[in-house]
Amino acid sequence: ERRYEKACEFCKKHKTRIHYMIYGILITAYLTAVIAACNLNFQRALPLFIITVLAIFFVCWDFLIAKYEDRIAAFLSPRGRYLEKQWFWLKWVLCAALIITIICWLIFDTAKQGARQLISCGGLVLCVLLMFIFSKYPTRVTWRPIFSGIGMQFILGLLILRTKVGFDVFNWLGTQIQTFLEYSDTGAKFVFGEKYMDHFFAFKVLPIVVFFSTVMSMLYHVGFMQWLIGKVGWIMHIFMGTTPVESLVAAGNIFVGQTESPLLVRPYLPYITRSELHAVMTAGFSTIAGSVLGAYISFGVSASHLLTASVMSAPASLATSKLFWPETEKPTLTLRNDLQMAKGESKNLLEAASQGASTSILLVANIAVNLISFLALLAFLDSALSWVGNLFNYPQLNFENICAYVFMPFSFMMGVDWEDSFIVGGLLGYKTFFNEFVAYERLSKLIHNREKGGSMYINGVKQYMTVRSEVIATYALCGFANFGSLGLVIGSLTSMAPSKKKEIAGGAFRAMIAGTVACFMTACVAGMLTVPSREIPCHILLGNAFNSTDFPANSTELVECCQQLFTSVNNSQIFPGGNNSLSSWKGCCQILHHPTFHC
Repeated sequence: ERRYEKACEFCKKHKTRIHYMIYGILITAYLTAVIAACNLNFQRALPLFIITVLAIFFVCWDFLIAKYEDRIAAFLSPRGRYLEKQWFWLKWVLCAALIITIICWLIFDTAKQGARQLISCGGLVLCVLLMFIFSKYPTRVTWRPIFSGIGMQFILGLLILRTKVGFDVFNWLGTQIQTFLEYSDTGAKFVFGEKYMDHFFAFKVLPIVVFFSTVMSMLYHVGFMQWLIGKVGWIMHIFMGTTPVESLVAAGNIFVGQTESPLLVRPYLPYITRSELHAVMTAGFSTIAGSVLGAYISFGVSASHLLTASVMSAPASLATSKLFWPETEKPTLTLRNDLQMAKGESKNLLEAASQGASTSILLVANIAVNLISFLALLAFLDSALSWVGNLFNYPQLNFENICAYVFMPFSFMMGVDWEDSFIVGGLLGYKTFFNEFVAYERLSKLIHNREKGGSMYINGVKQYMTVRSEVIATYALCGFANFGSLGLVIGSLTSMAPSKKKEIAGGAFRAMIAGTVACFMTACVAGMLTVPSREIPCHILLGNAFNSTDFPANSTELVECCQQLFTSVNNSQIFPGGNNSLSSWKGCCQILHHPTFHC
């Protein structure tokens, strides 16, 4: 017993050193495994290597900041004071340089890609102008958050949509998320049986929400989500000049829902200003939660574009919020060190996983009952409107048509092709008056119709859109700004900060409009930066081209598909779409004038 007590005392006395030793052994073993994996096959181990390098960088960064923050601040303070003195003329120089750069870029990009990007650029300017005209206090607008927010949007979009590295990274992330979400099929198959896919939405889509919620809860328990949200919030706080509370909530909304992200700063909600409260609500309306992101990906919507939209809408939400409701009071919390994020309540990882699964029950039930009620209500509305329209010899009248006419100018303003703007307008109506689930479900049908490559028009009704219109619609729909979420936000925030009940109720509708415009701005930026791509898969294009006269034999797309076909054979690769008919081979040989040996 005495030996046991001595051992316990020794462990307590040297607790820190023992922890360091255990951590050192584990880290050494991990790094050894990484080096061994890289030696065996570096290409295969590249993702693990990159993750390890990033982890080491951020650990060292956090250590240096924690230890030498005062010295770094003292070193930078003279430069900061110098910049403040010169800021009056320096800001005008920077603004002039920025405007010249944008004009030059638009000229060169328009010359290369065509004039369609200019419509999206004009739509972005119009969004800012409308928000300024209807601002709560137009004369009190501080322009730094607006311009820096749009600038962050543009830089993020440029990196992701125009650079090969950024596109490949987000494309890889999207593929990994899709693969990760497919593991939910194992649980769904066990619970619902082998034929669970027969009831796609109930037994395929909703289990993804449960799985994702469980994973997010576990990441919260280990502190990873708080760390990641803190880093993103810090970037927005530094570049945009927004307060720590609104920056953290905006960053949190990239990953979690509009009712969960305010929980990160729950103790501080009673002390924030009306403008900050408006920013908190706007951030919730302009993004979607990670848990439902997986559901939209399962519909067939592009994972990389959904991820990009979630990231780009965060700075946009702060920009629109500060334009629509400028700060007129003095914020209480201005230093990031004053803010401590709330931690999870679970005691261990297993409890965190169980809590995440349990809390998703309400979310899954909410999604299911809302869809049942909304779709039933929509069917009734369509039937009633058709009856009314029939009285005036217009039986085609329905809810989608009405919404399409209302939102068509907005969809065209974002850069959607004119012939597709009617369809996108209808999707925006579904999203605003019902929810984005209904809108994305409709969008997925249009995407599948295009991928099948059937007739574009049936009985005068367009069956699918161009890829560009699909991309812009994906960005415009990526937010919780709808009337159903309005009541959810008011109820949840009122329970967290009862003293702010009047301000929450008074600013919620304006926040919903600001959140909608933030999504439109993100769609405008995407429209400016999206590069035109092939509308129809090659195997369908080749089959249609040489079996009918609908496709011109000398089209650029046809030549590209034929070149891809020959390249795939020369490199011993499988051409997407399976075997190609003899007519496709003969047609490509005639177009490309290939030697007889290759043909």
